[in-house]
Amino acid sequence: MAKQNVAEQFVDILARAGVKRLYGVVGDSLNPVVDAIRRNSAIDWIHVRHEETAAFAAGAEAQITGNLAACAGSCGPGNLHLINGLYDAHRSMAPVLALASHIPSSEIGLGYFQETHPELLFQECSHYNEMISNPEQMPRLLQTAIQHAIGRGGVSVVTMPGDIASKTAPEKTAEHALVTSRPTVRPGDDEIDKLCRMVDEAKRVTLFCGSGTAGAHAEVMEFAEKVKSPVGHALRGKEWIQYDNPYDVGMSGLLGYGAAYEATHECDLLILLGTDFPYNAFLPDDVKIVQVDVRPEHLGRRSKLDLAVWGDVRETLRCLTPRVKPKNDRKFLDRMLKKHADALEGVVKAYTRKVEKHTPIHPEYVASVLDDMADEDAVFTVDTGMNNVWAARYLTPNGKRRVIGSFSHGSMANALPQAIGAQFVDRERQVVAMSGDGGFSMLMGDFLTLVQYDLPVKVVLFNNSSLGMVELEMMVGGLPAYGTTNKNPDFAAVARACGAYGVRVEKPKQLQSALKDAFKHKGPALVDVVTDPNALSIPPKIKADMVTGFALSASKVVLDGGVGRMLQMARSNLRNVPRP
Repeated sequence: MAKQNVAEQFVDILARAGVKRLYGVVGDSLNPVVDAIRRNSAIDWIHVRHEETAAFAAGAEAQITGNLAACAGSCGPGNLHLINGLYDAHRSMAPVLALASHIPSSEIGLGYFQETHPELLFQECSHYNEMISNPEQMPRLLQTAIQHAIGRGGVSVVTMPGDIASKTAPEKTAEHALVTSRPTVRPGDDEIDKLCRMVDEAKRVTLFCGSGTAGAHAEVMEFAEKVKSPVGHALRGKEWIQYDNPYDVGMSGLLGYGAAYEATHECDLLILLGTDFPYNAFLPDDVKIVQVDVRPEHLGRRSKLDLAVWGDVRETLRCLTPRVKPKNDRKFLDRMLKKHADALEGVVKAYTRKVEKHTPIHPEYVASVLDDMADEDAVFTVDTGMNNVWAARYLTPNGKRRVIGSFSHGSMANALPQAIGAQFVDRERQVVAMSGDGGFSMLMGDFLTLVQYDLPVKVVLFNNSSLGMVELEMMVGGLPAYGTTNKNPDFAAVARACGAYGVRVEKPKQLQSALKDAFKHKGPALVDVVTDPNALSIPPKIKADMVTGFALSASKVVLDGGVGRMLQMARSNLRNVPRP
């Protein structure tokens, strides 16, 4: 039996760790690894057109499955292209292993062709970042990288020179046990006792939830019922906590809606559950605040805390809920539910007036129709910018759907490559990329990846021929919009030229049939919807000094606009409020 080389051993270990695919672009220093994949039936090489797409796709796959995913780039520019998608994966706590292949080991440090220093370049977007300099290192180093990515939630980068990958692996290498799942983290009894006392002493408790509430929906609802608490959420918490939630008061932040802002400011105890919500201008500074998070480095970095609790949300609430005294006074909760419903009633008209005749098409209307027509278990990938607004306001979570975006890193062009990773996980599951024309055109080359692998991703393109969110930021800052317009082609014609299904929609009455036909199509499809570039809806009271980038400095006033089916949810919850 022929001896394994290091590349073959590398691929075997990845397969044992559960990696199904390696996304990347081939190149000379990477060739030994790609050839090892060719001969290994347990793992597939996914050839994308840009390495940034590879990293985004791996990050999306990891977020969908919760398992380790992987990407690779050849030496120098090849692996350097990975960096933006790796930043996104790392900030999303997605377990991703990135292989940065390198120049010949004998040439490192001598200014060789395509030489970079990956061990420096990827330092900030990884938990672990090391180079294999001899074959004997590889098994243990790769194991350590895998355990960092899975155990800490984020990126590990392994740099490997091409000549090392081709060398013979050491004989009788021990097969190390690999960590492939994360444990639960339970707070100490002292912290639970302190939190219990604070809850019992408080008259008005509000919960504000982030992505750390994934898998803890039942526990959050049970606790909210016991202490009669309104439940608000950040954007990354929406898919996990908004559905089947009779205590829902909406979302806070620049894209927020409803009564979440009021609920967090008018309580006397605010409990932050699994959220690293960055916009501290929206958080109160005159109420008691408790933060529960599985990552201790998140505790207290946004707000001054009265209690920091290190633990995951589900285990913390399982310990806490049986100990707290039930509260019988619903006045605060019911008042917030009414404020929430009233707030949504006031803005829903923004997308219901003459929408079937308005041209260019209201993007709110597109998002609303898309929400109605998409599958109950659809995966939505959402471009950064105004599409974040439409996703936040109109996509209805139900416990089965997923919504993935660059919500922490805030990169453009994420929706299409993330859709690639999501669709490879399950070809039968509907995956919809909500793309903006700016983001789509930035990595448009990887639309060809959909065609090459016949991935049935449906790209719904919100085409307003502008960088809409940037225009909003400029206008709110008192600046004229400049450098934000795009001269676009007929994207549907481009899709057809690539060999995919493409349709262009310019009138509202065409939208439903276009989406229906695209969703029925077996392969990749693009629906190019020409939307209103003026649909920015800046509130009349907003002031320039209230905004810095994405953060309102001190205001509950946010983007005006419709809210889709959330109004129905709020009305339903309001019916549960006891009448005097």
